[in-house]
Order: sequence, then structure tokens, then C-alpha cells
Amino acid sequence: MIEKDTVRLLRECDAGAKMGVSSIEDTMEFRLSEPLKNILEHSRKQHLEMSREINDRLAKFGDDGKDPPMMAEVMGKIKANFKLVTDDTDKAAAEFITDGCNMGIKSLSGYLNEFGAAEEYSKDITKKLIAMEEELARALRGFL
Repeated sequence: MIEKDTVRLLRECDAGAKMGVSSIEDTMEFRLSEPLKNILEHSRKQHLEMSREINDRLAKFGDDGKDPPMMAEVMGKIKANFKLVTDDTDKAAAEFITDGCNMGIKSLSGYLNEFGAAEEYSKDITKKLIAMEEELARALRGFL
């Protein structure tokens, strides 16, 4: 049960980190202010580093990880494109990424509860990913 919950929790973290990278990269394709670009690039690097750490842990279990659901990625891309083409770009980007952060925090918090038998290091990774999302959402408040 411990190993099963550990792998499941890590897989959800993997999907979340990948979704974060994808959303940030989609957003950075638009014309943004330099301060906003810097915040997003820093967060993208954090998410990539976290993804590598998660994949290293999953590899020890012989698991390849989990990609975000295709529909979520497609819908995210459509939403980003629509908002960023039609609205004030920095504000729209901040709203889009903040919404993603909030969804990630909610999902990951639920997975922490659902996979309660997971080993502590996987719970710590999840908490670190949640903290990253909270930090990014806070950093974006000045652009809302």
C-alpha cells in the first residue's frame, strides 16, 4: 500500500509539474513585460527541476510518470490564446497562470489526502510543489 500510494502521488505531481511548465511556456509566447517574463521564467525553471526530481524518484519504482490529460492541455492552450489575444496581456497572463496555480494547489492537496499512505519524501515533494504554486500566485498579484 505504501509503495502504491507513493507512486500514485508522485505520478500526480509529475503531471502537475508538466502542466505548469506547459502553461508557462504557452503564456511566454505572448508579448509580456520584462518583470513578468522574469517571474515566469524563474517558475518554469523551478517546475523543470521539480519534474526531474520527481522522475528520478519514479524511475526507482520502474515508473515512467504521468503526462497531464490531453484535454486539459488543449483547453489550457485555447484559454491562454484567447485571453492573451483579447485582453491586456500582462493582466490576462497573470490571471491565467494564477487560475492554474489555484487548480494545482487544490488538486495536489486532494492527492495528499487521497494517498495518505505514501512515503514521507513523496509527501514532501508534493508540499514543495504546492509551495511553488503558492509562491508564483503571490508573485503575480501585482499584475492582476
